[in-house]
Amino acid sequence: MLLAYDSLTGNVRRLARELAGQLGAEAVDVRAQAPAGEYLLLTYTFGTGQVPDTTRTFLDQHGHLLRGVVSSGSYHWGQNFARAADVIAARYGVPVVAKINKGGTAADRVGVLAWLQERSA
Repeated sequence: MLLAYDSLTGNVRRLARELAGQLGAEAVDVRAQAPAGEYLLLTYTFGTGQVPDTTRTFLDQHGHLLRGVVSSGSYHWGQNFARAADVIAARYGVPVVAKINKGGTAADRVGVLAWLQERSA
């Protein structure tokens, strides 16, 4: 499955590329490329819990191919931590695969990889 990412600081981009490398999959920047098929979206949460405009624009065009969402955030936002995942999942009827703090942990990577591998089996 394709990994489509939107990254502001580079944390999500690094995570998407690392996961894609481990899977032998492709990671594409939502600002530069349209998905060729079904994809997992990795994005960040903007401000106090908003979906970034660039992610929203991408989903408006390609949301029908979305199969799951991962969002990064910062724990210091409390209940709004990685809230973009909840907003996107509710709107598109897909699962929240993970909510990660900044670039994520090794455990986060294992969980996302397991979800991806389960879908490709």
